[in-house]
Amino acid sequence: MPILDKHPKPADFPNPDDVPRPVLIYGVTLETGVIELTHHRHRKAQLLMTLRGVFTCEVETGLWLVPPHCAIWIPGGAVHAMKASGPIEGYNAFIDPAAAKGLPLACCTLAVSPLLRELLVRGASFPLDYPEGGPESRLGTLLLDEIEAAPIERLHLPMPTDERLRRIAEAMMADPADRGTMETWAQRFGMSERTLARILDRETGMSFGRWRQQLMIMLALQWMAAGASIQSVALDLGYESAGSFVTMFRKAFGISPGRYMAERRGIAATADS
Repeated sequence: MPILDKHPKPADFPNPDDVPRPVLIYGVTLETGVIELTHHRHRKAQLLMTLRGVFTCEVETGLWLVPPHCAIWIPGGAVHAMKASGPIEGYNAFIDPAAAKGLPLACCTLAVSPLLRELLVRGASFPLDYPEGGPESRLGTLLLDEIEAAPIERLHLPMPTDERLRRIAEAMMADPADRGTMETWAQRFGMSERTLARILDRETGMSFGRWRQQLMIMLALQWMAAGASIQSVALDLGYESAGSFVTMFRKAFGISPGRYMAERRGIAATADS
């Protein structure tokens, strides 16, 4: 189908469950403005890849980030909401559960290979009711193989359901440079440090320090994908220097943030930032 462009609204998006094909692919572009889809679900699984811009997706109790040249896999039936602001270019594939056997059972973010990218771009040119048994169907089969082989990325932030912890999460996202201690955050929202640690571990499986670090990583990737420098990202996250931020990033991913972003864009990074 034609790529949805200019200012697509929720009503413009086809209901994937109404299309009687095992694989449905379409693209979305936006130069300015916002795309926001409130919580919804569909029977078919979904793969969303972005080539330009950053999508954020909340799936059940998790927040997921989809920077350029990555994709998010959402199993069929999972309740989710999405938001992105222009300029963006993204591609959606919806896959019937009968065809999704062997694909991830849980939501995850995936690294996108050049072949997977081109399959999605090519598939977006097909009509919704493409003839079955032809080249369109063969592309769909190859697409499933590429999804199954795609490496999983660490772009997930478990979100607590406890209302007090939700408010802490929102406050941290609004002011990530605030380096208050766990005790400080607990007192601000009317609980003890011990209670905060216990609920966070129960609902996310993470310590306070690990959870906040993951939030910092997700924000950093979002900003760098939008063109922010490593220096500005470090300062906005409250680090004393870019070197401190790079050290944290290396411990999490094994490479520098500059090389990480270059690899995701398919560029051979020649210098380590």
